[in-house]
Amino acid sequence: MRAIVIEEFGGPDVLRLVDVPDPEPGPGEITVAVAFAGVNFADIMARTKGYQVDALPFRPGLEVAGRVLAVGEGVTGHAPGDEVAAFVRGGGYAEIAAVPAASAFTVPAGLDLRTAATLPTVMPTAYGVLHDVARLREGDTVLVQGAAGGVGTVAGQLARLGGAKAVYGVVSSMDKAPHALKSGYDQVFLDTDFDEKVRAATGGRGVDVALDAVGGETFRRTLAVTARFGRLVSFGNSGNAAPWQIGPGDVYPAARSVAGFSLMGLAAQDPARLRELADAAFRTVLDGGVELPVTAELDLADAGEAHRLVESRATTGKLLLRV
Repeated sequence: MRAIVIEEFGGPDVLRLVDVPDPEPGPGEITVAVAFAGVNFADIMARTKGYQVDALPFRPGLEVAGRVLAVGEGVTGHAPGDEVAAFVRGGGYAEIAAVPAASAFTVPAGLDLRTAATLPTVMPTAYGVLHDVARLREGDTVLVQGAAGGVGTVAGQLARLGGAKAVYGVVSSMDKAPHALKSGYDQVFLDTDFDEKVRAATGGRGVDVALDAVGGETFRRTLAVTARFGRLVSFGNSGNAAPWQIGPGDVYPAARSVAGFSLMGLAAQDPARLRELADAAFRTVLDGGVELPVTAELDLADAGEAHRLVESRATTGKLLLRV
């Protein structure tokens, strides 16, 4: 089969399409004939810095959608021919992927595989950070960094469905504002002055819920516009800054809460909860409550170009590799 392999860390050119043996499912695994693989910023971090990479050579790719080829020992609930979407710990950029059965989800009738390929990471992340971690309440005001990205596209819609009074988004370019405004946001601000605009929009109060996957100085500025008793959730570091640190002076005076979320950690430590989040995501999509964020797809052989587009922040929504 064909698969993308990384033999050294570096730029997009290190993504090489090679022929490798077909994988066989081990105990508790299934193999999937991949139709689409999602491109995530974590893949960029793996390629450039070895994020969550145990050893080289490495096969990137955290989410796939396709048909089950075979099931391993002890697997129930999946059978050859079933359509599934799955979260994997690597190896998704391939014609066939070995997938933990616990993080593979049957695609309901009414969803095509292209749509299903967006669900394993984007929807559980957006749903988890808003509801499980931030505990969104009716009447809250919400701020989302990266409002035009995959998670941002659905987070705005989910916040609106969850009863948010106002939803504000932050983008890196105003060219992305129309996409975000169609995704549940009341107002969209540039990352250069979002904190000033948030204070103005909220009468100086700040927001009840803030979601940040950028880190660094953006995290600090987001915390500064989180209101009294507000909740800030950090779930990424796309800005490649040093890990943030806070102390009592940052949270005590305004009684703010700061929390974190990792989908990879959830998949490794509590796959049952990941399944619950994925089921909630499927139901929301089937009910017509959320428009999924696929905006572009490239061939597997063009994985390097896909990484360039994501890394340069030239895309909106979700980018897929067509296998």
